[in-house]
Amino acid sequence: MLFRRKRPASFVFHLRNFLWPRAGWRRSMVYLKHRVGRLPGTPYSIAGGFACGAAISFTPLLGFHFLLGALLAWVIGGSVIASALGTVVGNPWTFPIIWIWIYSLGNWVLGISGRELPTDEFTMSFLRDNFGDVLLPMAIGGILNFVVVWIATYFTVRYLVAGYQRARA
Repeated sequence: MLFRRKRPASFVFHLRNFLWPRAGWRRSMVYLKHRVGRLPGTPYSIAGGFACGAAISFTPLLGFHFLLGALLAWVIGGSVIASALGTVVGNPWTFPIIWIWIYSLGNWVLGISGRELPTDEFTMSFLRDNFGDVLLPMAIGGILNFVVVWIATYFTVRYLVAGYQRARA
């Protein structure tokens, strides 16, 4: 290959670049904006797909975000590729904030006060063993956030993509 590395990048390099991009977060967000704007499709399909991916990131279903975002985008006639780009909203930097927020919101809706998310023992087995105490409030808070994030993201991205596509034409 013409532009291939002499020595392939290591796993640690890819991990570090994922957590903190080499070109910086601002450059990565500009790149994401251009990628979304240049996707083939109507503003509806791109915005619908992106909104599905972003909204599904606000659920506690870690590991299924890509699959569920793509499935939901396909059901509503949105872009599956845009849904994959939308799941970038949920990343290692934002997941702790999202989980604390949806847990607190779920407890508030259920009328439970004074409980905090046990961050020192937060594992998948802990979630399975304490379904009613942790996962149920997170699911309720996640569903409420899903609706709000989907609506806000859809209309914002649709407006931006329509303007981007008009300017490109």
